[in-house]
Amino acid sequence: MTKGAVLILGGRSDIGRAIARAFAAEGHPVWLAARNADGLEPDRADLELRYRVEAKCFEFDVLATHRLEGFADALPGLPEVVVSVVGYMGDQQVSETDPEAAARVMRSNFEGPAAALALFANRFEARGSGVIVGISSVAGERGRATNYVYGSAKAGFTAFLSGLRNRLAKKGVHVLTVLPGFVATAMTEGMDLPEKLTAQPEEVGRAVLRAVKSKRNVIYVKPVWCLVMAVIRNIPEAIFKGMKL
Repeated sequence: MTKGAVLILGGRSDIGRAIARAFAAEGHPVWLAARNADGLEPDRADLELRYRVEAKCFEFDVLATHRLEGFADALPGLPEVVVSVVGYMGDQQVSETDPEAAARVMRSNFEGPAAALALFANRFEARGSGVIVGISSVAGERGRATNYVYGSAKAGFTAFLSGLRNRLAKKGVHVLTVLPGFVATAMTEGMDLPEKLTAQPEEVGRAVLRAVKSKRNVIYVKPVWCLVMAVIRNIPEAIFKGMKL
C-alpha cells in the first residue's frame, strides 16, 4: 500500500529534518517546506537516496499568511500528515523593548503556524482524513520572566491545537500536540541545558512517528517533563513570581 505524503513546515530545522527522516524510514514521501527552499536540496537528495522515497522541497514563509492558499494549491496534492515545526525564540530582553521584535516572535510561534494548520485542517476535514502535528513547547505552560514573550506565543499555539483537536475529533482528522522540552538544536546551542531533560532531534522524530501511529493527543518527548511541568504549574503565584526560572 502506498503511504501518504508528510509535509513538514519548517523543514530546515534540526527537529524538522529528524521528523522527515523518521517518516521517510517508514516509506512515506516527504515534502520539506521552508524559506529559501533551494537550500534544502541536500536534505531532499539524502532522503531519496537513503530511504528510497520521493522527497520534494517547497518555498514557504510562515509569516506570509496571505500566501498560504497559494502555497497549499501548488503542492502535488493534499498530504496525509502536516507537521508544523516552525518556531523562533528571539531574545526576551529585546522583545521587552522592541514591539516589532516581540511581534515577530509571536507571529512566528502562534499566528503563522496556526493559520497554516487551520488551512490544512479545513481541507483535511473536507476529505475526511488527515493528521495535524504541532510542535509547541513546555514554555507555554506557565509564563516565566526569562522567556514570556516566546512562552505566551507557544501557550496560544497549544490552546489552538487543543481546540482544533476537539473540533475535528469526529471528522476523521487527528491533531497531535508535541511538547519536546529542551532539545539539542542550533536554536539552543550555547545554552547550559540539563542532560537528563534534553532530547536529541532524533528522539523527537521517533516520538512524533510513534504518536501519530498510536493517535496520541499530547506527548512530552521525555516523559519526565510531565512531572516537571506539573510541579511548575502548581507553584503558588506568590512564590512563583519571586523565583528565577
